[in-house]
Amino acid sequence: MQDFIPFEIIEGDYDSGMVLLADHAMNRLPAAYGSLGLPESAFHRHIAFDIGIEGLTRRLAAMLNVPAVLSCFSRLLIDPNRGEDDPTLIMKISDGAIIPGNHPITEAEWDFRLDNYHRPYHRAVERTIAKAGASGHAPLVLSLHSFTPFWKGTPRPWHAAVLWDSDPRAVLPFLELLRQSADIEVGDNEPYDGALKGDTMYRHCMMSGTPHALLEVRQDLIGDEAGISAWAERLEPIFKTLNADPTLHEYKIFPSRTGPYTG
Repeated sequence: MQDFIPFEIIEGDYDSGMVLLADHAMNRLPAAYGSLGLPESAFHRHIAFDIGIEGLTRRLAAMLNVPAVLSCFSRLLIDPNRGEDDPTLIMKISDGAIIPGNHPITEAEWDFRLDNYHRPYHRAVERTIAKAGASGHAPLVLSLHSFTPFWKGTPRPWHAAVLWDSDPRAVLPFLELLRQSADIEVGDNEPYDGALKGDTMYRHCMMSGTPHALLEVRQDLIGDEAGISAWAERLEPIFKTLNADPTLHEYKIFPSRTGPYTG
């Protein structure tokens, strides 16, 4: 791992009360893994990373002067947005692509990827959120992702969506603010359900009662610099409005739809 840092922290004003996260920011692999037996084209697909999210996160962090944490490894190596006991943590097949470097996989290799990539990323997230909350007020945590415009040949009509479990505090005003723009269709827990035991929002926000929301933007809308700039301009005032709400800087634990908290 010495030649590969599994996360990047973008510094910002920790007193701002906001932290951005990008679990699937990059499509990189440590040199020792080669390409996991996949063609180069696989690393330009959504199976490797969330297209457009690295650029969008960097742009918003700079515009807002807030800290952000980005994962630097491809989800094909190990998925940082999955719990450690999730069977999809290291995928053998992803959207029809067989991943030779992940099957078969030894228990030792599984643990190595957890120890050297997954856990360091989450420790960086934990440290950053703690630093932003050092004043005693909860930081607002916003996680950025992107989704494909089609799934198995079926078009997805949403331009963006907000995913969540059961804590509505940031989600409901976020949805309302996004929907004030008549030119976009906004999904509520579409195209995925935001309740996933052990994922990043569960681990760092639901269990601690930290206000949060997960934003999904359709990949074709942020696939180039023009799209990233347009969405950053759209989101900046929304993020500022959310962050100005004092109720989004209080700790309050909500029960998860996935079941009781453990650990």
